[in-house]
Amino acid sequence: MKKPWVKKLLKGLGILFGIILLANFGLNIWLKTQLPDYIKKNTNYKVSYKSLSVDLGTGNILATGITVNNKNPQNTSVIGFQGTIDTLKISRFGIYDAIFNKVISSNDLLLAKPNLNIILAKPKDIKTDKEQNPISFENIKISNGTIQVFKHTKQKLLAVNDLDLFVENLQLTEETLESKLPVTFDRYSIKGKDVFFQSADIYTINVNKITTTNGQVSVDGFYLKPIIDFGQFIKKYPKKKQLIAATIQKMDFKDVLLKDNKVSLKNAVFQNPDIVIYTTNAIPDKVKKPVGFELDLEDFKFNNATLQVNKPNGNKLLFAKNVNLNIKNIEFSKETSVEKIPLRYKDFSFSGKEIEYSNHQDIKAESIVLNPQKGDIRNISIVPNDSKSGKTTMDLKASQIVFNINKWEVADKKLNLDIKDVLVNQVDGTIYAGTVKSDKKSDFSGIQFPVLVRNVTLKNSNITYDKENQPLTLNNLNASFKNIELNGKSDNSGLAIKVKDYTMTAKNFAYKTKFYNMTSGLLELNKNNVRIDRFAMKPLVSRAQFIRMIPVEKDLYDLEVNQITAKGNWDLFSESKFIHATNMTISSANANIFRSKIPEDDPKEKLLYSRLLRSIKIPMFVDQLHLKNSTLEYEEDTPKSSGPGKLTFTNFNMNVKNLTSGRMKGKPTQVDIKIDCTFMKTSLLSVNWGFDVADQSDRFTIGGKLSNIPAVALNAFVVPYMSITATGTIQEMLFNFKGNPKGIGGTFNMKHKDLKISILDKKSKEKKGVLSAVANIFIKTDSGKFPEFVVVEDVERDPTKSFFNLFWKGIEDGLKKTLIGIDIGKTKKTVEDAKATVKDVKSSVKDVKNNISKAISNPKKENEKKPEEKKGLLKKIFNKKEKTETQ
Repeated sequence: MKKPWVKKLLKGLGILFGIILLANFGLNIWLKTQLPDYIKKNTNYKVSYKSLSVDLGTGNILATGITVNNKNPQNTSVIGFQGTIDTLKISRFGIYDAIFNKVISSNDLLLAKPNLNIILAKPKDIKTDKEQNPISFENIKISNGTIQVFKHTKQKLLAVNDLDLFVENLQLTEETLESKLPVTFDRYSIKGKDVFFQSADIYTINVNKITTTNGQVSVDGFYLKPIIDFGQFIKKYPKKKQLIAATIQKMDFKDVLLKDNKVSLKNAVFQNPDIVIYTTNAIPDKVKKPVGFELDLEDFKFNNATLQVNKPNGNKLLFAKNVNLNIKNIEFSKETSVEKIPLRYKDFSFSGKEIEYSNHQDIKAESIVLNPQKGDIRNISIVPNDSKSGKTTMDLKASQIVFNINKWEVADKKLNLDIKDVLVNQVDGTIYAGTVKSDKKSDFSGIQFPVLVRNVTLKNSNITYDKENQPLTLNNLNASFKNIELNGKSDNSGLAIKVKDYTMTAKNFAYKTKFYNMTSGLLELNKNNVRIDRFAMKPLVSRAQFIRMIPVEKDLYDLEVNQITAKGNWDLFSESKFIHATNMTISSANANIFRSKIPEDDPKEKLLYSRLLRSIKIPMFVDQLHLKNSTLEYEEDTPKSSGPGKLTFTNFNMNVKNLTSGRMKGKPTQVDIKIDCTFMKTSLLSVNWGFDVADQSDRFTIGGKLSNIPAVALNAFVVPYMSITATGTIQEMLFNFKGNPKGIGGTFNMKHKDLKISILDKKSKEKKGVLSAVANIFIKTDSGKFPEFVVVEDVERDPTKSFFNLFWKGIEDGLKKTLIGIDIGKTKKTVEDAKATVKDVKSSVKDVKNNISKAISNPKKENEKKPEEKKGLLKKIFNKKEKTETQ
C-alpha cells in the first residue's frame, strides 16, 4: 500500500510534466506564430522560416527554410546577417537571455547549406564599452555553406564556397582582428573552395581548395597578392620596409589551434613556394611594438622554394632556387618579437641552389647546405658591380667553403656561436681595398661575444690583394689559423681579432708598386718562424723614366736576396700587435741603390734612424739581426757628371743588436750595429755604429777603419762624378764621430802614400796636364808614418739630407784638415782660376798671332802705329804670361 506522500509526489510530478508539455506545446505554437514578430521587435534582425520546433526543457531548436536580414543594415554596432539557411539546429539555446537580455547564446550551432553574408560589428573600446556581444556560439558546424564576411565598412574580409566546417569554442569579432587574431578556437575541421581573405588594404589571400582529414589541413593553390602596385605602396606606407607576393602550390598543417592569442600547429609543409619581396628605402620608427599573439610551430618546412628579394630600384638583391628549409619547434612571441633574432627554434636545416646576392658586388653560389652543426657552400663567385662605391670589393672564385659548428644557439636574446672548423678550398681572384671609410658604427648587440672559430684552413689558392693599384699576389697559398677569437671593438668600429696560432705557405708571391715588382720563391710564415726564399725587388721603369716620374730626389732600388729567415714570436692580427724576433738573418743580398741629383732636392726633414724606429707604432724588438755575405752598390748621377759615380761594398756582413721601436717593456733601447765589408772590392772596412731609440735628442756614435785603399779603386766613382782620377794608396783611414740632428764631430786620421790626382776633360776624358800639375801642388803626397788625428767640429747638418750625407760631411771635413789644412773648396777655386788664366794666355797668344799676321800683310800700316801702342800691347802679353807662370 502506497504511502500518502508518495501519491502526492507522483501526482505533483504528473501535473508538472503536464504543465511542461502544455508549455512546450504552447511555446511551439507561439514560436511558429509570434517569434518572427518578436525577433523583429526586440532584436536587430528580421527572421523568417518554414518550420520551427523548440524543446523547452533542453533548449534545443530546429528550424528549416530560414531567411535572415538586418532590420537596420546601417547599424554597424552589431553583427549583420543576410542570407538563407536550409536547416538550423541549436543546442541548449539560452531562452531566458534571448527574452530578457536580448542576447542569443548557445552551446552548439548547426547550419546546413547556409548562404550568408556576415557583416562584422564596428570595433568597440573594450575599456569603456561593456555591452555584451549579442550573438555567441561556442561550437559551430557548417555543411555545404557559402559564406562571406565583411568589415563594418563593407570591405570583404573573408569568403568561401562549399564550406564544411566544425569549430569548437569559436570567437570571431573585428576587435580580435584589429588587435590580435581574427579568430580563436580550440578544435576544428574544415573543407572549402575558392577561399578569399583580405586582412588589410595591402594584400589579398586566395586559396583554391582547403580540406581537413584527421586533424591534417591541406591547402591547394595559395596566393598572396598585393592589391596596390609598388609605387602606390611606397606613397601610402612610407614607413613600411617591404611588399610581398607569394604563390604556394600546396600547404599542409596538422593540429592547428588558435587559442588565447596563440597560434599552434604541427608539421607545416609548403610545397613549391614562389616568393617575391619588394624592399623600400623606408626607415621605420625605432620603437618596435611587440606583437599581440604567439606562434608555436612544431615543424616547419619549405620544399623546392624560389625566393627573390628586389632592391628599391627593381634590381635583384637576393635570389635562390630549389630552396629547402626545415625549422623545428619555432617560437614567436611578444618577448621574441622585439629581439634582434625574433624567432627561437630547436633545430633547422637549409639548402638551396643558384643562390645570388647583390649589393655593391654580385655574389653567387651553385649550392648551399646549412644547419646548426655544419655548412657546405659550393662554387662561389664574387664579382664587383659598382666601381664607384669606394667599398672593399672582391673578384673571386672558390670551389668550396665547408664548416662544422660546435654551438649555434640563441640565449639571453643573443646569438652564441662557436665554430669548430672552416675549410676554404681553391680561392682564385682579387680583393680590392676600399678607398672610403664608413662612419657608420657596427651594431653587434645581437651577438654574444666572443665568437670562437677553432680552426680555419685555406687550401690551394691564388689570391691578390690590390690597394691603390698596388697588387700583392700569393700563389699556391695554403694557410691554417687556430683558435680565432672575435670581439666587438669598444668604439663599435668593427671586429677585434685574436689568433692564437697560424701557419701560412706560398710557393711564390709578387707585390707590384708604382716603381717596383717584388717577388719571392717560397714563403713560410707562422707565429714563431718566417722564411722567404729568392726575394727580389726589381724596378718597373728605367732610370731615365724614374727621373722623369719623380718630383724630388729619390732612391731607385734593385735588390735580390737569397733567403730571409726569422725566429721568435709575434702577433700580427689582434689589436695588441707586437713583433719579437730573437734572430733574423738576411743571406746573400745584392742591392743596388741609384740616386740622381737632377730632380730637385726633397725639402722634407730626413729623420735620423733612432727617431724613425721610435715612430713605429707597435712594440718591435729584434735581438740579433744578421746581414750575411752581401753586396751593396751606390750610384749617384749629377747634371754635370758623365754617367753615374759608383761606390761598391762587397762581402758585406752586418750585425744589429737590440733593433727596437722602444715600445717593448723590459727590453733595452740601445741599438748597436757592427759592419764588416770590402770597399770598392779592394779594401777592408769596419764600422761600429750605435744610438739609443729612447733618447729623444737622437744622439749617435759612429766609428770605423778603412784599410789599404788603392786610389784607383775610387775612380769608378770620381771619374764620372768629378772628372778626375787618382793614384796612390790610402793605407788607413780612422774615424770616430758623435752626432745629433744638428751636426757631427769627432776625430779623423788618414795615412796615405803617393797620392796624386789627374784632372780630365769632361768630354774626351783626356788628362789636362797643366791643371793636374797645379792641383797636385796642394796635395800632400805622403802623410808620413804616424799622422796625427785631426779634430772634426762644427759640421752642421742639412735636415733635408739623410744620415749618410751628414756622415760624409764629417769624413769630408777630416779630409780637408788632413791634406795640409787646405780647404778643398778653396783649392777647387784656385784650379778653376788656373783654368781661366790658361784660357786668357791662349787668347793673348791668339791676339799676337793675329797682329803679326796683320803686320806681315800690311807692314806700312802696322809701322804707322805709335810706339806707345806697340809698347802697351807687348806689356799686356808679357803680363798675362807672367801671371800664368806664377799661378
